[in-house]
Amino acid sequence: MERIGTASQAEKISQLLDQLGEELAFTIAGEDTGLLAINRCVMDMEDASLPDDPPQLTAGLGAARQWIDLTLDGSAKFSDETIASINSWHPWMMQVIDAWQHGDAMPAVPSEWGDAVTARQAAARTPAEAKTGPAAPSGEEKSITLNLQDDGELLREFHGESVELLQSIEEGLIVLEGNPRDADTINSIFRAFHTFKGGAGFLHLGAMQDLAHDLESLLAAARREELSITSGIVDLILAGADALKQFTNEIGAQLNGTGVGSPIVVPTSALMLRLQAALRGELPPAASAPSAAPEPPPANEPAKDNPPSEENKPSSTLASRPAQSPAKKNAGVPVAQSGPAAESSTGYVKLDTLKLDHLVDLVGELVIAQSMVVQNPEVQKLTSRTLDRCLRQLSRTTAELQRNAMSLRMVPVRGAFQKMSRLVRDLAAQQQKQIQLLLEGEDTELDRNIVEKLSDPLVHMVRNSVDHGLEGPAERMAAGKLSLGTIVLSASHQRGGICIRIRDDGRGLDASRILAKARERGLIGPDEEPDTSRIYEMIFMPGFSTAEKVTDLSGRGVGMDVVRRNIENLRGKIEIDSVPGEGTTFTIILPLTLAIIDGLLVGVGDDRYIIPTLSVRESFRAKPGMVSTIQEHGEVVSVRGRQTPVLRLGPYLGRPSRAVKPEDGIMVVVESGDSCRALLVDELIGKQEVVIKSLGQSFQNQHLLAGAAVLGDGSVGLIFDVDSLVRFSDRGHATPAKLARQAT
Repeated sequence: MERIGTASQAEKISQLLDQLGEELAFTIAGEDTGLLAINRCVMDMEDASLPDDPPQLTAGLGAARQWIDLTLDGSAKFSDETIASINSWHPWMMQVIDAWQHGDAMPAVPSEWGDAVTARQAAARTPAEAKTGPAAPSGEEKSITLNLQDDGELLREFHGESVELLQSIEEGLIVLEGNPRDADTINSIFRAFHTFKGGAGFLHLGAMQDLAHDLESLLAAARREELSITSGIVDLILAGADALKQFTNEIGAQLNGTGVGSPIVVPTSALMLRLQAALRGELPPAASAPSAAPEPPPANEPAKDNPPSEENKPSSTLASRPAQSPAKKNAGVPVAQSGPAAESSTGYVKLDTLKLDHLVDLVGELVIAQSMVVQNPEVQKLTSRTLDRCLRQLSRTTAELQRNAMSLRMVPVRGAFQKMSRLVRDLAAQQQKQIQLLLEGEDTELDRNIVEKLSDPLVHMVRNSVDHGLEGPAERMAAGKLSLGTIVLSASHQRGGICIRIRDDGRGLDASRILAKARERGLIGPDEEPDTSRIYEMIFMPGFSTAEKVTDLSGRGVGMDVVRRNIENLRGKIEIDSVPGEGTTFTIILPLTLAIIDGLLVGVGDDRYIIPTLSVRESFRAKPGMVSTIQEHGEVVSVRGRQTPVLRLGPYLGRPSRAVKPEDGIMVVVESGDSCRALLVDELIGKQEVVIKSLGQSFQNQHLLAGAAVLGDGSVGLIFDVDSLVRFSDRGHATPAKLARQAT
């Protein structure tokens, strides 16, 4: 007998058997305690097993799966027979693992277990209709009613897990459409539906359990290579996932107090008949009714997420996939790992986000208190070397604590990015376009709060690229391009923040057309000739659109203004670069977090202000003659051969300043997009990380200030919004200046 391939595989299965043994101690006939935990242990063992494992191990796992599935599909409660079977199975499996590790003879498989495995295999090949009976006729849809009083906590856990499972299923299906024979992705989607079915059965959510069961059967047939994954099959599974998502959304609404106690009904009978037809090898017909939309549509946009029918599909299947090979990407639910990586993996704990935010706030207050102690004049007068060492140690520990607390809020942008795959797929089918979406930098981490608020801007930007940016197949081929258009969604760390780019290889922006529309609407004068960057920025104006007709996707001038407003609310900025005939790139620059900021502390008179270092290009002391005045344009300074407008912060804010002449102060060059401005300040005080505080309701209508921070001596420093300083002229800021004087 050969030894096990990797010691970690045996160790993993042995640990899972130990966990399962602990759960067995709490099982009671007629109850469901431990059922889901035991099911999870068996699933993890199935994930850890390999195709060339000994037949005894495969047979043992098959027998356990048969008993658990019969329980989940039935009453979802243990019976005396099931408990007895698992209790005898557990020590036998321990013997199998021990014999496999040491190369000893394997124990024989009990004959009744072999019969169970044979029966399970036969049942798996039987269409779902034969096992569960035909679906309810149309108009007699099954409903589910939640028992919030007894199962409230379990339902909350089920809801959270379901949201994750459905997202993983959707991501996996998009990958699977690009590579239909990807066995890893098929297996991961199968396991996701299996877990979904188990949880629904455990909570007696019959309609969800039946639908998940049929979807699982479809994936099981694909695993056995009895069913080929086609675009129609992917559409069918996506429609099933959408229905489960609608069930899940309704459960979430009741958990939040909306419509508590009312039955939840989602039309699934026609869908289940199509699933059963697909299991019989029949081509699934088009849905007779629109499927549930996977997500609520963005504001001012109609819902358009229905799976397209076969006759309405473009001639080529949409390929929407990450930049890496789909075969190497596990797009489904996470599975148990084997090998060294599994031994070093860490666990995860779910917790209330409000508690996390409160912890981060407290750490911020601790940082402020530490700075106030260290910079206290009375403390600085002391000459004790011991005290000095203690204060330095306190500073290091506080800084490390702050970094760790902030890292708790950082999450990958993967979830927000991969939601766009389904959006691109459905929009491409709707518009008869062939589009692939490539994702890059999905593991780039960003503040959780920013990721949540980034979803709407991304939806609008991607819809804009599909509708306006990319041409149809015929137009692309006439222009000498491939019929398959490409949208690249990427994320990377740059300049202390995060840079998100949406790039397409479409027709590009037509500057002359945008300019003509702007003149038609009176946005600029007939003789005014703005530069290209300013022309491009006009597409962000409310109600601005160059579409010749209004469609269900665009033409109303709604969307791009929402993008700019949401990005600016996140203290970010958006830039446009376009080449006619080659494509357009939208670049979104965001801070890593909304909680702290790395700032340059400057002094103007007796006041101190903070400029985000993300926007600072350089600083220097001007020499006599460097600053000149241009009629009707004010002062400019030559910076590396470029004439840069000068803004004297003292007069601008209405505060006294010591820098009467430019050479008396310091020039701080800040940038926003392609524009720059040199801010004249009295002095540079230093660079430090500060905890951002809101200015409150009184300042919500101004754009000059992004917030405030408590400095080390207890005073308040105002944080500038650099985009506003660069973008607007001096005379347009009377109100912000008054606000700055009021705040100080």
